[in-house]
Amino acid sequence: MLTTNATTRSARLGLRATPAQETVLRRAAEVAHKSLTDFILDAAYQAAEQTLLDQRLFMVTGRQYQAILEMLDRPETDNPGLADLFSRPPVWTKK
Repeated sequence: MLTTNATTRSARLGLRATPAQETVLRRAAEVAHKSLTDFILDAAYQAAEQTLLDQRLFMVTGRQYQAILEMLDRPETDNPGLADLFSRPPVWTKK
C-alpha cells in the first residue's frame, strides 16, 4: 500500500468529479479513516500499479517456454466455432 507523506509531495494533480462521485469518495475516505486526498491517491496508485503489473514479464519454466514456442510454430488450423463467432455481429451493436 502507498504511504503518503504530505511533506514529500511535490506534484499537483487535478480532477473533476460529479457530485455523486464526490459523495461516494468522501464517504469511503471517512470509512477508511483517511483524508480524501490520501484515499484517492492510494486507490489510484493501487489501480495504476495493477495495470502496470499486468503488462510485465511473465516468468515460465524452460519446459513451459518450449511448449509456447512449439504452439507458435505450429501451422494454423481451421476453427469452425471461432469462424462462426466472428461471423456474428457483436452484442454491443444490437439494439
